[in-house]
Amino acid sequence: MLRALWRVFSGLPAYLWSGWGAGASLLLLLATWEAVAALYDPLILPDPLTAFAALGAQVQQGAAGPALWATARRAFMGLALALGVGSVLGLLAGLSVTASVLSRPLVTVLLGTPPIAWLVLAMLWFGMSDGTPVFTVFIACFPVVFASALQGTRTLDLQLRDMARAYRLPLGMALREVYGPHVLSYLFPAWVTALGSAWKVAVMAELLASTDGVGAALAASRSQLDTATTLGWISAVVGCLLVVEYGFLEPLKREVERWREAPR
Repeated sequence: MLRALWRVFSGLPAYLWSGWGAGASLLLLLATWEAVAALYDPLILPDPLTAFAALGAQVQQGAAGPALWATARRAFMGLALALGVGSVLGLLAGLSVTASVLSRPLVTVLLGTPPIAWLVLAMLWFGMSDGTPVFTVFIACFPVVFASALQGTRTLDLQLRDMARAYRLPLGMALREVYGPHVLSYLFPAWVTALGSAWKVAVMAELLASTDGVGAALAASRSQLDTATTLGWISAVVGCLLVVEYGFLEPLKREVERWREAPR
């Protein structure tokens, strides 16, 4: 554990330096936003500084923290359920050809059903409680995670499996060195995709079925025709998503996929 932490912290400067491309793309996006905003009235599209100032006003009023926390709590509750249930069931289904064949149409149905349809059903089932956004996030993220876990299990190299059996590797070593890296290479992209979907779906659900959270704040700013505050809330959500992805998931992915590095 200490060795892994040391590798993470020792590689932090190189990781930060490797993020210059992502930083440049964000700056380009802000520059494009600034240029387009100059062509329109501030009521239609305020410039970035105006939107950030509106978000700062929400922070000073004490409204930003509780709203972001409510949205994050609901998004991560639904996401955690989707990651746990989807990963386990996908791995189990991938061990059986029959189960994998039977589950694929169900995954297609879940992926093809719009999240707004699940939201309407959740509103009927759970009302204005936290259950509505949590369930909607779960049902929107579950098929993506399940399909990736299923695919990762089904595409495992049989020669590697036979080698592990021939050398009688202990189960823990086989999971850590043979099966785990391959399956995680499928799961991590799905987890990142599910993370982005969780935030978007949670905000959408709050917009229609909650009295607090970022979605409710967006509904209030919309009713007041406050475009700057609306863009400020959107920037806050995107910023939180970037922090979670590049501050936690990406370093974790690099640590887990060290086996991909060429030997020196």
